[in-house]
Amino acid sequence: MWILILELAIIFFCRIIEVSIGTVRIIMVNKGYRTQAAFLAFFEVLIWVFVASRVISGLAEQPLKGIVYSIGFACGVFVGSLLENRLAMGKVLIQAITDINTGNDVAAKLRDYGFGVTVLVGEGKDAPKNVLMIYANRKGKDIIQNKIYELDPHAVIVIQDLTSIRGGHINVLRNFVK
Repeated sequence: MWILILELAIIFFCRIIEVSIGTVRIIMVNKGYRTQAAFLAFFEVLIWVFVASRVISGLAEQPLKGIVYSIGFACGVFVGSLLENRLAMGKVLIQAITDINTGNDVAAKLRDYGFGVTVLVGEGKDAPKNVLMIYANRKGKDIIQNKIYELDPHAVIVIQDLTSIRGGHINVLRNFVK
């Protein structure tokens, strides 16, 4: 009985690790980290081969193995998404639409913090607006967003993931990952 419980626990936790690795690997491929993704793929498949073969070979006698395997998959997707969010790989484009009167102050403050900011003038529904464009590492996006809201609580902020960027200025202090 204890051996079965131990085996089910191993299947469950190995499945979480394997699927978490797979989730991060897929995101790394999409972000352009091919070499690191290939390295992770090796371990992902290595774990999968041993765990899947163990489950399949004993499925008829212990159908609970299949259920635990499936639950481990679902938990692995969740844990993988949390892990990827924590790693925050890649770059983002932050566009902040601010009031014309506060936009230049917001841009100046962000520049004081070391961020490169491009300011464009735009037409809003009722009044002219400033559009601030900031390229940043994903890890720094919350800092930038909070600074913008401190200075202009009514700003509209749009954040887009980037797959590639060439040139420009990204704050070195926020350059944690690629």
